[in-house]
Amino acid sequence: MKILILNGPNLNLQGRRDPAVYGTQTFGKLFDELRSRYPQVEFDCVQSNHEGVLIDTIQQADGRFDGVVLNAGGYTHTSVALRDAVAAVEVPVVEVHISSILARESFRHTSLLASVAMGSIMGFGLDSYRLGVEALIHAAAAR
Repeated sequence: MKILILNGPNLNLQGRRDPAVYGTQTFGKLFDELRSRYPQVEFDCVQSNHEGVLIDTIQQADGRFDGVVLNAGGYTHTSVALRDAVAAVEVPVVEVHISSILARESFRHTSLLASVAMGSIMGFGLDSYRLGVEALIHAAAAR
């Protein structure tokens, strides 16, 4: 099984940016833990601050990956184009967020991705990614 973990803007600062909200663990450590916990899964990880790169990566994931764990960051609330890219591909996408977007500023309460994603997981810190991986593994086993 191949899973792509795709991170949007500012997530390259994980571990340094607003630790009270996002924690201090880095993605490098998280990815090492995921690879260790799920040796049967081949992981690829991509981060970009650019909307077009995220869209291209979603489109290119179709047929190459069995699932995508997507944290679109701020584009979650603003990018119709990213939403349309997720809707256009057959690869299942799980939307994840480190914090609960519903417990934050009101402009973050709407996810444009939720209606086209397989599901949404939020508010569990970096463990949201593990839960997203679990959801994709279970969905693949059920197919």
